[in-house]
Amino acid sequence: MPIDGGKFCYLATVIDLASRHLAGWAIADHMRADLVTDALAAAIRTRGSLAGSIMNRAASSGLTSATARPVVDLSTW
Repeated sequence: MPIDGGKFCYLATVIDLASRHLAGWAIADHMRADLVTDALAAAIRTRGSLAGSIMNRAASSGLTSATARPVVDLSTW
């Protein structure tokens, strides 16, 4: 999303495809892995757990980074 000064903001979302509800989101001025982990953390706060979830890791390089891998590992939730 373009913002003032020619800069951009980036949005990461976690969507529950069964209910089509937004489970979590995060916005930042970068596309680093912590943007994705922040969105996942928001989804965990909203839902209480993401146990049993299926993640589409191919859609985001942020989900495959070394930073996000421990968070995305559903066995730890």
